[in-house]
Amino acid sequence: MAWEEWEQVKAAAAEEQGGGTQMRLNQLPEEDRPNTGLQPGDLRVGQQDLAAVGAEAFTLYNQLWDQARVTSTDGAGRALRDQGFALGGALERVSLRWDSQLATLMDACALISNHMRVTQSTHQDHEDAIVRHVSGIATLDAGFNESYRQPGAQNPVYGTDNQDSDDRAEEED
Repeated sequence: MAWEEWEQVKAAAAEEQGGGTQMRLNQLPEEDRPNTGLQPGDLRVGQQDLAAVGAEAFTLYNQLWDQARVTSTDGAGRALRDQGFALGGALERVSLRWDSQLATLMDACALISNHMRVTQSTHQDHEDAIVRHVSGIATLDAGFNESYRQPGAQNPVYGTDNQDSDDRAEEED
């Protein structure tokens, strides 16, 4: 880009911004964002999404194993080479390269499938831990909330007097 072109581009950009110098971060307008309703930076992944990606990777792996392996090419290349044809050696090199690339692709599919399974499990474990933690806080908070009961009445979070005596009777047995 020549210096004159650079000056023209700068002038056009300054004119577009109203003559002032401002910083603008490039981003999609709100209406074009795929996750409408989410705040920028929010990421939502559902268990079904993870399972679908993992299942597709597993399916592709199986299809590659069943349909993409070509064992007859090795024998044909060897036979042609033994008969003195230069094509035989070339066919063997192509077959080796194909097997190498196929193995790389199958490894990637297996990695994706396994990663999605682990991610799904880990995500669920985190969800369960958060629910346990938050529900524990809510129960504890309810126990300290004096407005939760009428003055002089027992807070139902702690159970009833009958339930406590039943529990003690079971412990003594």
